[in-house]
Amino acid sequence: MYRKKECVAMLLAGGQGSRLYTLTETMAKPAVQFGGKYRIIDFPLSNCVNSGIDTVGVLTQYQPLVLNEYIGNGEPWDLDKSSGGVHVLPPYQGKKGSDWYKGTANAIYQNINFIKRYSPKVVLILSGDHIYKMNYSKMIREHIRNNADCTIAVLTVPMDQAKRFGILNTDKNNKILDFEEKPANPKSNKASMGIYVFSTDVLINYLVMDEQDKESSNDFGKNIIPKMLADGKKMYAYDFEGYWKDVGTISSLWESNMDLLGKNPAFNLFDKSWRIYYRHEQEPPQRINAGADVQNSFVTEGCNISGKVYNSVLSNGVIVEKGAMVKDSVIMSGVVVKSGAVVDFAIIDHDTVIDKDAEIGDGKDNNKSPIVLGADLVIPKKTKITGNIIVDHDNFNEVIGKGENK
Repeated sequence: MYRKKECVAMLLAGGQGSRLYTLTETMAKPAVQFGGKYRIIDFPLSNCVNSGIDTVGVLTQYQPLVLNEYIGNGEPWDLDKSSGGVHVLPPYQGKKGSDWYKGTANAIYQNINFIKRYSPKVVLILSGDHIYKMNYSKMIREHIRNNADCTIAVLTVPMDQAKRFGILNTDKNNKILDFEEKPANPKSNKASMGIYVFSTDVLINYLVMDEQDKESSNDFGKNIIPKMLADGKKMYAYDFEGYWKDVGTISSLWESNMDLLGKNPAFNLFDKSWRIYYRHEQEPPQRINAGADVQNSFVTEGCNISGKVYNSVLSNGVIVEKGAMVKDSVIMSGVVVKSGAVVDFAIIDHDTVIDKDAEIGDGKDNNKSPIVLGADLVIPKKTKITGNIIVDHDNFNEVIGKGENK
């Protein structure tokens, strides 16, 4: 027998993350490193824990190995529960074989039995690729107070950006009147955050109906939400006013890391009232050696800095040798920047080596994205790589062949 729960959270973490290119070549997007010591999935998981939600299903699919290992038994987030806890849920294996998750709604549909185990009053649907702090319990309370069938978290965005989002039009009581997916001429600037609270029975009924519709894309935004509105279900918007960032692109991932820096950062990782939990790596303390110059940067445990680091975020085990410089960059674990090398406006994936006197990037420009170097590369001495480019194992020889040697 499973203990009944007020809420079960379902965290969609199976996306390929194709707009992050080489950074998600061997791992799911929620497993990508963020903010030095964290991974993207730490944020919704920590939100669940801080909101008092102790039963979470993590739906994985694309390149799940790193993510599965990272989540483990859930102990870092206090989700190693005998009743509830965190559960990794790959596509369901049935009598007729297994099916890939065909869409967000189908992913939840395939795990209806997991939800039914706990007989929850409500189901919370989350995405695994957003950076934010949110008290889901407040949203759930408002959902119950409104006697709603579905509540959707919304963020007010600039009107000129509204066409990029699913837009909700509401009355004065925040009851949803209609929903438009990326409208050309939006009527509102209330953007869906892809965070939903459903009354359980209603959710299950609509998932079953959606699965029976062979024309459906099996997607919440495209199918479930419009169908519920058409059927006159009670649907409300829940206003969110804090920091929220979809880090599904190279530019947004870089920007969100930069939002952590400064005396008054846009997003504060060190808020004691809302702790961000993560899986600790056993690392020695960071070393800032004599002669090093570190300004406005995150330098995580295990780093060894002898050069210059400005306005950057460094994950564990990064080495910046004497005479090297890292500026306006996001450097992931195990990267080595050797003496004389310069990294200026880049994202560098784990365990890549920038050899002596190489130059990566040519400075921050608001009209372009940072250069991206994939994992486990070795950039030869004196190579110069500039422009809006992504370097991985597939194009490495071509790019390095064109690199300017001093």
